[in-house]
Amino acid sequence: MTATRFILAAMVLGSAISVNQASAQCSGNAGSCNTTNTASVSVNALVKLGMSSATTTLTSPTADQVEVGANLADAGPSFTVKANRSWTLNIKTTNASNWTYVGSNGGTKPISDLTWSNAVAGSYVGISSTDALFLSGASATNGAAAQAFFKTVWAAGFTQPSNAPGTYSLPVVFTLSAP
Repeated sequence: MTATRFILAAMVLGSAISVNQASAQCSGNAGSCNTTNTASVSVNALVKLGMSSATTTLTSPTADQVEVGANLADAGPSFTVKANRSWTLNIKTTNASNWTYVGSNGGTKPISDLTWSNAVAGSYVGISSTDALFLSGASATNGAAAQAFFKTVWAAGFTQPSNAPGTYSLPVVFTLSAP
């Protein structure tokens, strides 16, 4: 019984070895033998976003501008977009409704007081906490240039909570994707 098991195990092992060797073997009578190995790789949708600066200093309003209300323009960061297919660049803030305020005078400034455009003379839109299309490309690019432009809205009147002295900040998130 043990001898039968031993012979059976040897046959199974021999069959497994011959199957593995058969897939890598080649024989030919003409002195040469060819085998083929196919190499393959999957390339995902690739994107790369370069941004000129992680911060933008906005212009502080003057007393005359606060008295009448003003929209103050500032250049935001510039971008270099690289993608191996069509792409979109979105903009949003992570703040839900107001700028982050640091100070002791009760400042409250709505996020929509920061307006943005992708052209200096373009249409400006108030930023929100949901993605908005900033720019897109219909094909692959090795370095499409883009620029953000901001206008900060300052309400008329010194008693407005959005004009209280202090420091106001707002995170602006740019998301590049190749859907």
